[in-house]
Amino acid sequence: MHSEEPGKRRRADFLPFSRPSIGEEEIAEVAECLRSGWITTGPRTERFEKEFAAYVGARHAVALTSGTAALHCAYLALDLRPGDEVICPSLTWPATSNMALAAGASVVFADIDRRTLQVDPESVAARVTPRTRAIVPVHFAGAPADLDGLWEAAGDRIAIVEDAAHAAGTEYRGKRIGSSGNVACFSFHPIKNMTTGEGGMLTTDDDETARRARLIKFHGVSRDAWKAYAAGSPRYDTVLAGFKYNLTDIASALGIHQLRKLDAFNARRAELAGRYRRGLEGAPGVELPAAPAYPHRHAWHLFTVLVPRRDEFMARMKEANVGTGLHFEAVHRSSLYRGSSGPLPATEEVCDRIVSLPLFPGMSHGDIDDAVDAVRRIAGDLVRR
Repeated sequence: MHSEEPGKRRRADFLPFSRPSIGEEEIAEVAECLRSGWITTGPRTERFEKEFAAYVGARHAVALTSGTAALHCAYLALDLRPGDEVICPSLTWPATSNMALAAGASVVFADIDRRTLQVDPESVAARVTPRTRAIVPVHFAGAPADLDGLWEAAGDRIAIVEDAAHAAGTEYRGKRIGSSGNVACFSFHPIKNMTTGEGGMLTTDDDETARRARLIKFHGVSRDAWKAYAAGSPRYDTVLAGFKYNLTDIASALGIHQLRKLDAFNARRAELAGRYRRGLEGAPGVELPAAPAYPHRHAWHLFTVLVPRRDEFMARMKEANVGTGLHFEAVHRSSLYRGSSGPLPATEEVCDRIVSLPLFPGMSHGDIDDAVDAVRRIAGDLVRR
């Protein structure tokens, strides 16, 4: 709904940037979990891990408290040492680079493909040195990065850890992200395509990586509470200095049913994204990212556009009662990393102009049309000034 005001059109109700889609199945499963008396990591988390591994096509899935925890476990499993380098894009949430620092490595930022916004394999290859231990592509907005180009840059020596926080259900050349044999790290934050409230998942085909991740997530203890309870033995051993990253059964109760709905959620996102693209095609001042040229399926976690005078644009969208998001500030220009990287021209230009528009399965076509109307009007006005 919208009301008319002099010189502008404004929705009567606020359209949020995102809203989770929680159904009665999730609510019933959480209630049953609460009544069961077992609410921390246990049978529901074990079930969620098995079903997620089967969904993406990986041998192992390790449920964790966040995608950040998944990245930390993945980096720690590499046994990174001071002087080791991890290459990642700067167009990402800080967790991608921060967890590499936390694991003891140095971060090297690569530039993005200006058209697709995915990390540029040529920029990555130019930054590989004998100290490079990992390349970390971010499947930005739900489209897959160019894994073939990155494998070529990595060769046989360098690990690839996929930041798949945006990529639940994304496909690259006919295979789901998580099935490539690389370690992949997913996020289930409330704005993601599926949610557990807060949570994440690490997937891998490597038995040793999975074993290490399971130790790291629970204090470095070789038997977690559920296994000790099920086995009837209180004994355990501490084998490394781990963390408290285990996902609860309450969260997994949500995840079990969210996973079953993920393909339907993504199909709806794709439908809404198509309506956005048709509505914004040719809009003055609005640039739409290009689709990658290689075969893929986009999960449409985000619908991003490039606009003039981005901060003013976002403020005026809020006045029009349409929410927006900023994904992302360039990490290499933040206080923590300032001076650690040379120029990244494509990233810097994009991060000065990028904005995310509302996108979630519960949106109506009318919601999309209201957002399109506001974008065209505001961007057009800003580009004319």
